[in-house]
Amino acid sequence: MPEDPRSALERLCVLHGEDFSSLSRLLGKNSAYIQQYLRRGTPKRLKEEERRILARYFGVPESLLGAPEGPPLGAEMIAVMRVPVSASAGSGSLPGDERSRPYFAFDERWLQRMTSANANDLVIIRVEGDSMAPTLGDGDDILIDRGDDAKRLRDGIYVLRIDEALIVKRVALNPVTRRVTLQSDNPAYPDWPDLELDAVTCIGRVIWAARKVA
Repeated sequence: MPEDPRSALERLCVLHGEDFSSLSRLLGKNSAYIQQYLRRGTPKRLKEEERRILARYFGVPESLLGAPEGPPLGAEMIAVMRVPVSASAGSGSLPGDERSRPYFAFDERWLQRMTSANANDLVIIRVEGDSMAPTLGDGDDILIDRGDDAKRLRDGIYVLRIDEALIVKRVALNPVTRRVTLQSDNPAYPDWPDLELDAVTCIGRVIWAARKVA
């Protein structure tokens, strides 16, 4: 028997540590809206747009929240959290705060073709700046494999922390000296050559990017 939409939503709140008032504000409603829906049965069912917003937020199918069942996807969906920080692709910036932590949902088979990483090691963050253009642009969302860190460091694009700043750069590793050069794909920006590995903290390797097409 399918799970009741109210029970499903309350379970998701507990699972993700969300409170009812925050979800109400996410929907543009008064702070008691979700509590009234769960506890008093008002409204009787969520509107289509409300289900869509909540399903995307939690990374679950809308049918779990009361939408009619659609055609089968043929694979499970994997939710990947977007963490509330940005990685500068310019000179380097401190992590910023965002108002929420939405999820991206990926088709399981597509994700397995993309990477063999454990889904728990995957996160999405946003790029700020244009030093990695044209490869990565300002505002791009990038998928990071946190399991692919300093222990497996090799040439590629990584998110790094230097002096409390998050940056995204192309890493060139000298196999003999084990020193690194951080390169910008945009020639207008200088490289950071011949750094000790200890000078940078590797957050994870960039394996995929999403961007708006102008």
